[in-house]
Amino acid sequence: MDIIEHRIDVGEIQINTAVIGDGPPIILLHGFPHTWRIWAPIIERLCGTRRVIAPDLRGFGESSHAVDGYDAAALANDIEKLTDALGVASAPVIAIDASVAPAFLFAHQHPERVEGLVLMEGTLGKLPGAEKFFSSGPPWWFGFHAVPGLAETVLAGNESSYVDWFLASGTRGAGVPDAIRASLHAAFARRDGLRGPLAYYRALPESAEQLVVAAAAAKLTVPTLAIGAETVGSALADQLRPIAVDLTEALIEDSGHIIPIDQPDALLDELGPFLTRVGGPVSMP
Repeated sequence: MDIIEHRIDVGEIQINTAVIGDGPPIILLHGFPHTWRIWAPIIERLCGTRRVIAPDLRGFGESSHAVDGYDAAALANDIEKLTDALGVASAPVIAIDASVAPAFLFAHQHPERVEGLVLMEGTLGKLPGAEKFFSSGPPWWFGFHAVPGLAETVLAGNESSYVDWFLASGTRGAGVPDAIRASLHAAFARRDGLRGPLAYYRALPESAEQLVVAAAAAKLTVPTLAIGAETVGSALADQLRPIAVDLTEALIEDSGHIIPIDQPDALLDELGPFLTRVGGPVSMP
């Protein structure tokens, strides 16, 4: 089945979006340093009974590399506008890494639009529960990325090598399939290919405050599945447990950070029952 990419106009930006399959929609949101293609190993197994919608987030890949709008609330607004433009009234939302906070806020603010929420291998800012994960401080690249202009200057001409470090680390040294790797190299080597993704890190303090305000205002009512692997482990589930009304927890211990690439079968084993519960049967050959 062919994957068709569309540039969806959502107002001030365009969001490049891969769409495949027919049936009830399901939305996949990637992390750093990814594009929608990080989901390739599971897309064709989800699209048998679902219409899979996988965008490049603002600033990533072929989406607009906007000057601003990289805090979690603005990114949640992008999700809302994209679903509006595609005529999606409600759908399960699956998010990994950098998209976890925006997906959480979207589900928190618009529970009627999210049939079920799957969050994996990310954390929710300063919300309690991730203290052990951050006991030695945040990962080294958080600080490197946070300094305006620094990473762009240091990494100029070496973007592919930098991306490869994360791809190897996130798959326990295995790396990603050549076609996906080549597409990511091209995405991050293009003009301004790093500026948008790095802006996510520069907006982390603002995003963290938005999450605190949201969690204090109301609980998350959408059925939620928190999936951890060897990097984040149970930290995300620990953060969600006090604030999520309907939480299912899963830990894929034998997986690197990029679960869709490193352990797609194990991921689908967790997704299948949850998606069936919140949105009807899913056929995953």
